[in-house]
Amino acid sequence: MFEGETIDFLKVIDGKEVIQKGKIIRAPSLVMATNPYGNQQQKRLEPIIELDGQLITRLPGTPLFPSLGDDSILEPTLSWKLHSDRNAAFDAQLSYLTAGISWKSDYNLVLPEEGDEVTLTGWVSIENNTGTNFEDASIKLIAGDVNKVEDQNRGRRQIKAVMEMAAPSAAPKVEAKKFDEFHMYSLPLKTTLRDGETKQVEFVRSEKVATEKLYIYDGSGGLRYHGGINTNQNYGRNAQPDVATYREFKNSEDNGLGVALPAGRTRFYRMDGDGQLEFTGENSIDHTPKNETIRVYLGNAFDLVGERTRTQFYKHPSRDMMRESFEIEIRNRSEEAVTVQVVEHLYRWSNWEITERSAAFEKTDAQTIEFPVSVGADAVKTVSYTVEYTW
Repeated sequence: MFEGETIDFLKVIDGKEVIQKGKIIRAPSLVMATNPYGNQQQKRLEPIIELDGQLITRLPGTPLFPSLGDDSILEPTLSWKLHSDRNAAFDAQLSYLTAGISWKSDYNLVLPEEGDEVTLTGWVSIENNTGTNFEDASIKLIAGDVNKVEDQNRGRRQIKAVMEMAAPSAAPKVEAKKFDEFHMYSLPLKTTLRDGETKQVEFVRSEKVATEKLYIYDGSGGLRYHGGINTNQNYGRNAQPDVATYREFKNSEDNGLGVALPAGRTRFYRMDGDGQLEFTGENSIDHTPKNETIRVYLGNAFDLVGERTRTQFYKHPSRDMMRESFEIEIRNRSEEAVTVQVVEHLYRWSNWEITERSAAFEKTDAQTIEFPVSVGADAVKTVSYTVEYTW
C-alpha cells in the first residue's frame, strides 16, 4: 500500500533511537518463478528503499507506517448474509480450519546415577504462525491420527495431544476424555497465543517409572521373508557387528503412568557422579494407549560386538529341501555381565524346522526366532542352529 511513499524508519545506533526517512520503491514479496529446470517455485523479492538518494535492498530500520484509513482491513473478515422469512433470535457458532497452528509432544526421561527407574516428564509445545493473536483462547487438543485432505503443495500434518498430569499438584490439571475414536484434552486455563509465539505446557509427570535395558543383536541386518522360495546360496550371508540398545517400560498405573501417551520425541538422560545430566539417546514413540509397552531404540552398545557366520548351506538335488546353519558370536568387552537377545529371521521359505540348536530359543512370529544369550564380563559366547526348509 505504501510503495512510492516516503515513511519513517526507526534504527538504534549506539543505544540511541534514530529516525531516517526512506522512499519505498518496492515492498518485499513472494512471487512464482520458473527455475532452470522448468519447475514453478516461490521466489522472494527483496525490498528496494531509496535512502539519501541511494537505493538499498534491505530495510534501513523498523518501518513506522502512518495511520491507515478506515477502508483498510488488517484482520481476517467474514461477511455473512442471513435470509429469514420471519424475525428471530438464535445463537450461532462459526468454526473454521487453519493450518497456522501446530503442536507436538516431547518427553524427558531422567535416569539416576545407578538403576533403571526414571523420572518421566511430558510437554506439549503449541506454536502459532497464523498471523494473528488469539486472546484468552480455550484450547483443546486431539490425540490420534486425524485424517485431513491437504493441498498438494502441503505435507500431511501429524496431530498429537496432551494428557492429564499424573503427579499431584496444586496447579490446575489437564482434563481428558474419550472423543469419538480419539482422545481430547482441554487445557485448564485460558491462554493467549500471540503470533509467532511458542508455549509449552507440562501434561504428564511421574517420579518412578521402572524401565528395562535391552540388548538386541540382529546380525542379518533385518532380512525378512517376502514370499516365494529363495534358493540363492549367496543370499543372507551379510552380517553386521552392532548390538542395539533399547529402553522398555510399561505404560500402566502400577508403573506410575497408565495414561494414553501421544506420539512424540523421547530423550533419555543419565545423572553423572558430578550431579550433571548427560544425554544418552533419543527416538520417537507412536500414540500409545494405557497398559501398552513402549520400546525405544537409543543407539548401539559400545562394548558389545556381534558376529554372524553361515557355516553350512545345502540344497537337495532331487527333493524339495534346503538346509542352512549359522553361528552367532557375542563378545562382551564391558566390566559387567549382560544378556543379549539374538534375533534370527528365517527368510527363505514359510515352512521351516530347527533341526539342531546349541541353546533354547523362542519363536516370536512365523518367521523369527530369538536366543537369549547371557555373556559374562569380558567374555565371549556362541550360539548355533540349523534350519531346514521343505516345500
